[in-house]
Amino acid sequence: MRASRDIVTGVGAAAAALAIVFAAGPPAAASGKWCNHSVCIETYDTGTYLGRVEVSVTNTNQPHRISARVWTTDGWSARTKVEDVAKFRTYRDHAYPQRRFAPGTRLCAEGFRGGASVGLPCVTLTD
Repeated sequence: MRASRDIVTGVGAAAAALAIVFAAGPPAAASGKWCNHSVCIETYDTGTYLGRVEVSVTNTNQPHRISARVWTTDGWSARTKVEDVAKFRTYRDHAYPQRRFAPGTRLCAEGFRGGASVGLPCVTLTD
């Protein structure tokens, strides 16, 4: 009986630790890459300064017209180029904010494949 109680306690502790990591969300205190479905956003700068942001959209086995939109919650936004992409190729483009944002600003990128949204990763910028 004691062994099964220890296993349940261990599983509960692991679940609690995972919940804490998940609830914290991904801060962008350093360069990194964050993905949601078929779209990834990658930053190359540290802290709240963003010089370049890369957006990638994974294509399916069909040719599609692909583009993306990048924005922050403080009003900055940019659209990437529109590109006709052959099957099984990843589209990549960059946006260049070249500015410092307030800590807590959210950076998001939405990718479009054939006019439909296929992912929306967001990250919170921190010092």
